[in-house]
Amino acid sequence: MTDSVPAPGPAGGPGRLRVLAAMSGGVDSAVAAARAAEAGHEVTGVHLALSANPKSFRTGARGCCTVEDSRDARRAADVIGIPFYVWDLAERFRQDVVEDFIAEYREGRTPNPCLRCNEKIKFAALLDKALALGFDAVCTGHYATVVRGADGRGELHRSADLSKDQSYVLGVLDERQLAHAMFPLGDTRATKREIRAEAERRGLAVARKPDSHDICFIADGDTQGFLAGHLGSAEGDIVDEEGQKVGTHRGAHGFTIGQRRGLRIGHPAPDGKPRYVLDISPVTNTVTVGPAEALDVVALTAIRPRWCGAAPTGPAAYTAQLRAHGGETPVTAEPDGGSLRVRFAEPVRGVAPGQAIVLYDGTRVVGSATISATERAGAAVG
Repeated sequence: MTDSVPAPGPAGGPGRLRVLAAMSGGVDSAVAAARAAEAGHEVTGVHLALSANPKSFRTGARGCCTVEDSRDARRAADVIGIPFYVWDLAERFRQDVVEDFIAEYREGRTPNPCLRCNEKIKFAALLDKALALGFDAVCTGHYATVVRGADGRGELHRSADLSKDQSYVLGVLDERQLAHAMFPLGDTRATKREIRAEAERRGLAVARKPDSHDICFIADGDTQGFLAGHLGSAEGDIVDEEGQKVGTHRGAHGFTIGQRRGLRIGHPAPDGKPRYVLDISPVTNTVTVGPAEALDVVALTAIRPRWCGAAPTGPAAYTAQLRAHGGETPVTAEPDGGSLRVRFAEPVRGVAPGQAIVLYDGTRVVGSATISATERAGAAVG
């Protein structure tokens, strides 16, 4: 494993940048690095070792943190003809992503570790190290675009192909980070099959490698088992909206708001309709369930806002995305000190504290924040 990278030489040529390409070992990041090199930039590939014991992470080409992934990234860099290094960020990843994930579930919230990784690892730890070594930009295989305005400032926008857009998980990037971000796949309308065909033409062995899914640091994909291993199992009550016990569980951390499956409630609701998780109380280890309509959220409060440019100064109309693969919904949002107040034009369901809300103005990402409390019909949930 190599942790040091020599400072790049003079870039030379107008518009030629010194680029550090984050190569996960997958097809997207490999093609992105190849495109950056083909555009004439001076590219160096780097794979992030995010586990002190890579075998404890997902295997079988299912994640982005395995020994196989590191080897795949190195082979791709060799084919592209760029220098390649491995950087050990395992301890930083453990503290900022894995431990944060566990702590959020401990408090009854539902985090998104991919956003946290982009914020703290790929565009904080990685970018800071890249700039210190003299690189101009960090390149990744995300599907999003950075548009330079007349003032030279970068704006984060959705990708040209909305079906592959990943701007939601990049909504944590601030103006400084965007100034040094490069997403070579963001302006392409090619299908994933065409991206793989491009990789094949370039001689990249990852052309047929399966996409990564789920959470990379949960080896078997069993999130509940992972959480139980770190937080333990403790029997608690499942109650209805009136507080009447309707079942038991082995740990409140195994549930998310809006969940329907796996409740194991012994008898049906009086109206015969399905019940969903409405609230999670880690203090009492209680899970509250009820009908789908009780999940309707009309407003929310979010904390730790991060703006992809200048922060808004007052209330304004936007669209909001609440999940990585979710749709947009119209909202009115207003910064309020260190928080964000959001009201939905129409009620939405399945909104959980801990999730990220990302605001858009057209295709432009305005910023993001972490949901801390939601307002339902006559009640608030935090």
